[in-house]
Amino acid sequence: MSADAAPTRSAEARLILSDLLTRYDFGALHPMAPGRVKSAVTLAKALGVLEHLQVVEPPAPSDALIRRVHTDDYIDAVRAGEPDPIHGLGTTDNPVFPRMHEVSSQVAAASVEAARSVWQGEVRRAVNIAGGWHHAMPSAASGFCIYNDLAIAIDWLLQQGCERIAYVDVDVHHGDGVQTIFYNDPRVLTISLHETPVRLFPGTGYPHETGGPAAVGSAVNVALPSGTDDRGWLRAFDAVVPEALAAFKPTILISQHGCDSHRHDPLADLRLSVDGQRASYLEIARLADELTDGRWVAAGGGGYALVDVVPRAWAHLLGIISGRPIPPQTQIPQSWRDQQGADAPESMTDGSPIDFAPMSEGFDPASRLDQAILATRRAVFPELGLDPEF
Repeated sequence: MSADAAPTRSAEARLILSDLLTRYDFGALHPMAPGRVKSAVTLAKALGVLEHLQVVEPPAPSDALIRRVHTDDYIDAVRAGEPDPIHGLGTTDNPVFPRMHEVSSQVAAASVEAARSVWQGEVRRAVNIAGGWHHAMPSAASGFCIYNDLAIAIDWLLQQGCERIAYVDVDVHHGDGVQTIFYNDPRVLTISLHETPVRLFPGTGYPHETGGPAAVGSAVNVALPSGTDDRGWLRAFDAVVPEALAAFKPTILISQHGCDSHRHDPLADLRLSVDGQRASYLEIARLADELTDGRWVAAGGGGYALVDVVPRAWAHLLGIISGRPIPPQTQIPQSWRDQQGADAPESMTDGSPIDFAPMSEGFDPASRLDQAILATRRAVFPELGLDPEF
């Protein structure tokens, strides 16, 4: 993993943000509790990060934009705002909420605006921290996700003539919606690192899922054992992602940054720290600079440790996108901590070392982690013209 180098200048980074984006709200008792985006942005502001980002509002959404990915009957069901089990609405995971169509459409428009900003050369990096709804399917809500803003943005880029798009998903859950939508499209490479589907929703993302008949090798899935920590996660990322991306030669990089891989997250069982997550963001930034001339579009995603993890993880992401990474030992302003209550963290680090042993230096056949890494490489690397062995 790279050091904290961030060559992108502040004028080349953009945050898409509006009040409507913060109203994606399933209610106070839902894991996707309100306030996640606001708390991350206010922390980033308190730390001076927003001074180095262009903050712009997204354009008004349109149904035509949503139809790039979603069916008319599903859009009508979302607009109706009533329980509809056929379309996954009104369930425990996906309860209906006021202005659901308007708010979800705005999230999608914001991700498309981030993609447009980068594609048209206005900035090198752009982020919609309120986006990242990677589970939504063309005709159904799934896993807290109504409209698949990431897939809509990718489809928009394809329609503009972008030839090769790489999507990297570091959420603890498999990015099944994005994978499904582009599973047979060789122009889109989807890479997902997630907790094993044997244990975790959505039950997909096995190594043998490598793309449809017209796009074999376009899907890369790293199914990590439960309990994987920073060292193991970074070892897996290093062993798969850089080589796969370099072989694919993307024009632009899209990434989803759900921070529910943290050890404090209540919905999953990986064991990462904020420090490990920050290291992954730095590596994605480095890969974008190396492989796509810095063209990078990022989004938020999952994350349900609402006070001590989500704000810090995404403030780190915003800092890296801005070109000014936040040093891990940075103390959090007392004014922000007072707003969050007694459980607010004191600094931007968990104090965790992020060193790891590259798998190229040795394979442990008894390690479940190394077995998982090798299963992915053997399943998909030959399709990318790569040697699966070390």
